[in-house]
Amino acid sequence: QGASLVWCEERPPLGAPSGASKGAFRFCVCSRALEVGEQSVRLGAVTIVLHNSPEYQLLASPRHIFLVPAASDFATVSKFLLVWHAEEARLTVTAPSAGFVLSKVMRSSSESDFRKLLLGFVGLLSTLAPLDIHTSALSNHGGLLLVSTQGTVNVVEPDGTQRHVFDLEGGPLAQGDDVQLKTFGNVLACVSAGVLYLIDQNSGRLIEKKILNMKTVHFLESPGEEDNIQLLTPTGIYSVSFSVPEDSSRPEPCLVEMVFEEACRYYQRRSLSSSKLTVEKLKKGGTFQAPVALAAILQHSLRQKEKPGQGLQDTYAKLLNTMSQELQSYLSLELLKTCVVGAPETEVESYCEELVEQEISRVLHSDIDKDNLAYLNSVFTSFPKAAWKATRGCLQLQQNGDGHLVARATPEVWKKVVGGPQQDEVGLNGVVPLFELICTSLLRFKPKWLPSFVELTQEYVSISWAYSSKEGPEGRVPLYKRALGVLARKSKRSEADDELELELLLCSKRPKAVLQAVRLLIQLKRWQRVVEVAEKFSKVSPLLNKEIFTTLLAEFAQHRELDPYLDRLWPLCPAELTASDILTVILQHLPASQEEAVPFSSEGGQLTVGLLKPLLQRVVQRPSVQDEVYGDALQSPTFPPPTPRREH
Repeated sequence: QGASLVWCEERPPLGAPSGASKGAFRFCVCSRALEVGEQSVRLGAVTIVLHNSPEYQLLASPRHIFLVPAASDFATVSKFLLVWHAEEARLTVTAPSAGFVLSKVMRSSSESDFRKLLLGFVGLLSTLAPLDIHTSALSNHGGLLLVSTQGTVNVVEPDGTQRHVFDLEGGPLAQGDDVQLKTFGNVLACVSAGVLYLIDQNSGRLIEKKILNMKTVHFLESPGEEDNIQLLTPTGIYSVSFSVPEDSSRPEPCLVEMVFEEACRYYQRRSLSSSKLTVEKLKKGGTFQAPVALAAILQHSLRQKEKPGQGLQDTYAKLLNTMSQELQSYLSLELLKTCVVGAPETEVESYCEELVEQEISRVLHSDIDKDNLAYLNSVFTSFPKAAWKATRGCLQLQQNGDGHLVARATPEVWKKVVGGPQQDEVGLNGVVPLFELICTSLLRFKPKWLPSFVELTQEYVSISWAYSSKEGPEGRVPLYKRALGVLARKSKRSEADDELELELLLCSKRPKAVLQAVRLLIQLKRWQRVVEVAEKFSKVSPLLNKEIFTTLLAEFAQHRELDPYLDRLWPLCPAELTASDILTVILQHLPASQEEAVPFSSEGGQLTVGLLKPLLQRVVQRPSVQDEVYGDALQSPTFPPPTPRREH
């Protein structure tokens, strides 16, 4: 492996008799540097990689070594594989039945004890299934190819992840059945039971299957000839040539298949016939031209980079011009995904942010159904910070010079934000509507913007839908209540969350929400803010003015906390309230006295006529409604005066 020799050897304990029975942990994995000079080869000192271990078969890729249990005599340790990263002196434990288990840096010889390594995940051992390995081999990409006794071909990556590649035909494999594996570029060649399988490693698609005349073959190395396989057989050496489909590593075939599969679902939903529509019928029938045209355009566009000389039918040229921007977006997205897969860890985050931005923008410009909404939920959950940045960019949320939040999103994007599947439509599977997703991001990264965002959304709704229209979002659950629902799901509550709840109630400008905010402020004894809210919202409507004033008048009757603000409170008195109405409210809310009342109490907490006198004087001196009706007539010089207006 590289410039080192690595091997597994048996090391019986010192003083043990030669005929003693072999135990489970009698082996040791060793490493020795190999220095090649001009005329000699020098061996370095022996380094212990792992001691007190079972017997392992070693398979070395250019940068990693896979340790596969050589025998299944000991069921406890035959449940996982080991991967040795020599450059980092790190050992990774992976189990095909569970994936990545553990990764540990071996800094000293005491840490390289296999039995101590087991203690790190001893609780998982009972849950792991035994290894099912019939054949193992290395791929040219550095992964470990495993064939199970059921004929399933999987690849284990050096980081411990596992991916399914292909299922061989012919049923279960016996212990003596010979299976040969070798990779040629992106093609996996496999010989089993006299059949040669050529499989695309990336997609798992069967490229070709050839039946051989002999069952015992061996692959020979053929450097530089990835499309030519050499087989060593008892009768000679044979060469097998095959043609890899054009751009097999690119996504065109899968993408074209997806086009036809989606077209099948689309036409099947709209078909009145009971017969099932298949991809083959779509390709051969000629009735539905849309998927055929789209598949031809995709194949043409995605091959232009490789073979720019190929042309397209004139019939599809106009459609290609219309789709050019979407195709360019798709190509850049595929390129970005490739960069994410091959990027170093330091650059993965920036690539992921760009990828999330493109994905969210793509979904927001398409129809948001249940599947797209579930996909958005997974993106927001997996990449919360990147999703917030992408959402902020799509909606163009920013503060103007006055500090107010503004958004320059198009009406189509706003409609996706407040429309789409609602909570009663998506069910209780953890998926939430897009509006709630954005509110959750705001609550996490920009909580002060949440009330302003709800207000902006309400402004758009009021323009696009009639008030309380059942088709619009406000006809279901009001937006401020949906935002409050997001706030209520927060695990830990703070004073800032209480302030946020108040702002959400007030930004809705709904009478019930404003009254709820006033009562909440009264509970918190924030009297200065109570009066400010009353002054602001009493101008909205006479009915809300009366409700707010009556609520504050009831508080005034019970305690003296509002006394410093009476000069600002009395001007809010509605015109229709009379002195009798005011006294009725006062008497209804007077606190019950615990002791016998005295005329001149030493305590200053009682309500006096002196405190109420300015309000009563204001009401009594205010012109009555009848005076306003006859005011013009009494001052008019004409005789007789005009007939008064009739009132029901």
